[in-house]
Amino acid sequence: MNSWMMALAGGVLIGIAATLLLWLTGRIAGISGIVGGVLMPRSGELAWRVAFLVGLIGAGAAYLWLVPGAYSPRQGFSPLLLVMAGVLVGFGTRMGNGCTSGHGVCGLGRLSMRSFAAVLTFLATAIATTYVARHLV
Repeated sequence: MNSWMMALAGGVLIGIAATLLLWLTGRIAGISGIVGGVLMPRSGELAWRVAFLVGLIGAGAAYLWLVPGAYSPRQGFSPLLLVMAGVLVGFGTRMGNGCTSGHGVCGLGRLSMRSFAAVLTFLATAIATTYVARHLV
């Protein structure tokens, strides 16, 4: 299957999962918020969050098992720097009340103006960063 078809199928599955979670539970499928609710749980909130994360991780693991060679980790990255980068991303998602995917998939799908502003900011920052990295540095 072509890579664009795999990306399309993945996007459709993400959209379906986010829509079903919203329709069936009234919850938004923002991963940073779901993980935050697992780390600092409130009464009656833990089970669905853990189930969602287990499904998310399990689906990725099933894909890797069913499609051998679909993923090969990049070499030459310091594990410590990767962990630090992950912590910084987590910090940023809490500051921004969501991650790029949460605002892009769930926020725009709900016609949230805050998410629209966030996505525009993400895109502008990515474009500027790419331009600087490729043409000025």
